[in-house]
Amino acid sequence: MSSLLIGSKRTYRLLPWCVSSILVFMLLGLASVAQKPKTNPLAPESETRKSETPSQGLEQNAKAAHELIQSDLEAFLEGIVPLQLAREDIAGAVITVVRDGKRFFAKGYGYSDVEKRIHVSPDATLFRPGSISKLFNWTGIMQQVELGKLDLDRDVNDYLDFKIPSTYPKPITLRDIMTHTPGFEETAQELFVPGAADLKPLDVYLKAHLPVRIFPPGTTPAYSNYATTLAGYILQRVSREPFDEYIEHHIFQPLEMSHSTVRQPLPDALKPLMSNGYDVASEPAKPFEFVEAAPAGSSSVTGADMQRFMIAHLQDGRYAGTQILRPETAQLMHSRQFSNLPDLNGMALGFYEETRNGHRVIGHAGDTGYFHSDLHLMPDAGIGFFISYNSAGKGEISAREAVWHAFLDRYFPYDPTPMPAQTSAGEDGRLVSGRYIISRRAETTILKVLTVMGESKVSSNPDGTISLDSLKYLNGQPKKLQEIGPLMFRAVHEQDRVGFKYDQSGHLVLVTDFPVFVFQRSPWNENSGLNLPLIVSAIVVLLLTLMLWPVGALIRRHYGHKLDLTPQQRRIRLIARLACLFDLLFLSGFALFFTLSDKDIGMLSPRYNPLLRTIQIVGWVGVLGTLAAVYNAFSSWREQARWFWSKPADTLIALACVAFVWFVFTWNMLHWSLRY
Repeated sequence: MSSLLIGSKRTYRLLPWCVSSILVFMLLGLASVAQKPKTNPLAPESETRKSETPSQGLEQNAKAAHELIQSDLEAFLEGIVPLQLAREDIAGAVITVVRDGKRFFAKGYGYSDVEKRIHVSPDATLFRPGSISKLFNWTGIMQQVELGKLDLDRDVNDYLDFKIPSTYPKPITLRDIMTHTPGFEETAQELFVPGAADLKPLDVYLKAHLPVRIFPPGTTPAYSNYATTLAGYILQRVSREPFDEYIEHHIFQPLEMSHSTVRQPLPDALKPLMSNGYDVASEPAKPFEFVEAAPAGSSSVTGADMQRFMIAHLQDGRYAGTQILRPETAQLMHSRQFSNLPDLNGMALGFYEETRNGHRVIGHAGDTGYFHSDLHLMPDAGIGFFISYNSAGKGEISAREAVWHAFLDRYFPYDPTPMPAQTSAGEDGRLVSGRYIISRRAETTILKVLTVMGESKVSSNPDGTISLDSLKYLNGQPKKLQEIGPLMFRAVHEQDRVGFKYDQSGHLVLVTDFPVFVFQRSPWNENSGLNLPLIVSAIVVLLLTLMLWPVGALIRRHYGHKLDLTPQQRRIRLIARLACLFDLLFLSGFALFFTLSDKDIGMLSPRYNPLLRTIQIVGWVGVLGTLAAVYNAFSSWREQARWFWSKPADTLIALACVAFVWFVFTWNMLHWSLRY
C-alpha cells in the first residue's frame, strides 16, 4: 500500500515455495504496507524526525555560517541534488526558497518525463505534495473561524449531517483534529482509488469509512487522514462551496497560485504541466494517483506557487496586497496547541513543530505513492523551504531530509551543548528498554496485523546509552542516545531527542520529536519479540510437514512399509496435514493481497472484499483443522504402538497449528468486518 499513511517508507514481495522466501514474503510484504511513504501515502514520514526546540540547551556553533545568497545556495544545491537523484534513481525534484517576504530561489532538477527528457521547471511543472495539501485545508478552516462560522472547541457533530459515536465523554473538536488528537484508528480502504470514475463525494466516503475511536480526544496523537477529510467536509458545509472550489476561490486565487489545484482529474489547462510519478526513474512512469480523501492530499502544485503560500504564512497571512488570514489568526495557527512533552516538538494548528539548529521550525511533510515532499517555515529567520521529488527512488536515504539538514547546517550551523551524564542513565536505560507500538494504528480491523511489523525497539547499551532501532545515521548505523534529564535522551553529538512518560494507566510512552504520533509500550501478548518468532517457527514447522509428507510416503513405499494406523487415525492424520496446507495458503494469500496492493492501491477497495473473504475462509478451514492436529498429537502419545518419533513430530505440528491460531486471532486477520 502506498503511504499516505501513511507518509513514510515502504514495499514488499513474492512467494517462492521455500522457508526463507515465505518468511520474507509474508513478513516483509506486510511490513511494506505498514510503514513506508511508499507504504504510507498522504502521511508525513513515519521515521522519527530529527529536530529540537531552542529551549533544549543548544548553543550556536562558533563556526561561522555561510552567507545565504542566491549564488552560494545554487552552487551548494548543485553539488548535492543531481548526485542524489542519480544515486537514488529519482527522476526529478524541485526546490524553492523564500526569504523576508520575497521569492529567493527556485530551481528544478532532473526530469518530469524521463522518456521525453522534459526537464523539471519550478514555474511550470506540477508536483503532488501529498499531505502538505492539508495546510490548504487548515488555512480554509481558520478563515471560517475568523468569520465566526466555526469554533475550534465545539463538538464537530454540530457541523455534520451524520454522527460520530460518543465513545468517550469528551466530544471531538476541530482543535483535536488539527492537532491529530481526535483518537481515530488508522484506515486505508479507498484512501486512493484507481481512477476518476471511482471518486465519490466527500460525505459518501466519510459515512462509509467512519473509523473506531480508540483514544479519548485531546490525549494521544495519532495522525489521521480521515479526520482531515472530515474537516474538509465541514469546511465545505459551512462555506456552502464544494471543497475544491473553496480552496481555489479563497486560497489559490488570492495568492496568485495559478498553477495549483486540488481537483481530480486535473483541469485540461494543467494536464500538460503534470510531472510523471515514478517508483524509480529507471522504470516506466506510473499513472496519476486519485486521492479519495481529497482534503488530506489531492493537490497538484508548482514549486513557484508554493513560494507564494509560504510567504503568506511567514507574513501573518499576507501576500502582496492580499490578506488571506488576519495576523492574529495566523499567529494562533502557528502557535503550539498540544505537546506530548514540553521539551520536545509539539503540534500547532495543522502545522507541526520540527525545530532544529536553534530555530523554531513549523512545517509538514507529504507523500503519495510516487511523490515525496517537505515544507519548512522558519518564522524567526523569515525563511521558507519547499522540496519535492517525483519518485520514491531506492529509499536508501531520506533524500529530502538530507537536503534540508545540509541547508540548515551550512547557513544556520549549530552544535549541541555537551550534557553531563546522568547517574541514573544505566538504570533508566534498562527501564525504558523494550518494544513500543505506534499510536497511529489499526486496532479493530484486519490491518492490525501491520502493527506487529512496525513495532519500535528500544535497547540499553553497556555504556549507559540507549538505541532506538528507527533512529540511524545516513549510513544505516544506529545512533546512541545518552540521558540528559529524567527519562530524556539525546543522540551523542547530535540533536535528535526522545523522551519517555507514563500514561494514565502507568504504562511507558515513547515520545519523539515528530509529534503526530507516539509509541506505547507493547503488552506481552502483542509484543513482536514473541509474535514474530512464534509465527516464523510455526511457518517452518508447517512447511517442513508438507515437504516431508510425500517424502515419507515415498520412503515407506521404497522399503515396503505401511502406516500402521486405523482408518480413523489415518483420517485424523490427513486432516491435520491439510490444516498445515490451509494455514500456509491463508498466510500466503493474505500477504500476497497486501503486497499487490502496494503496487496497485486501488485494490484496497470493497470491490476486492470477495477475494479477501475467500482468503479468510481458507484461514477458517485451517483454524478448524487445528482441532484435528491437537487430537492427533494427543492420540499419538496415547497409542503405545505408534513409532516413537512420530509422537514429538505430531506434537510439533499441533503446536504450530495452535501458534497459527494465536497469531491470526491476536492480529484480527479473520475479523468478520472487511471495513479497514
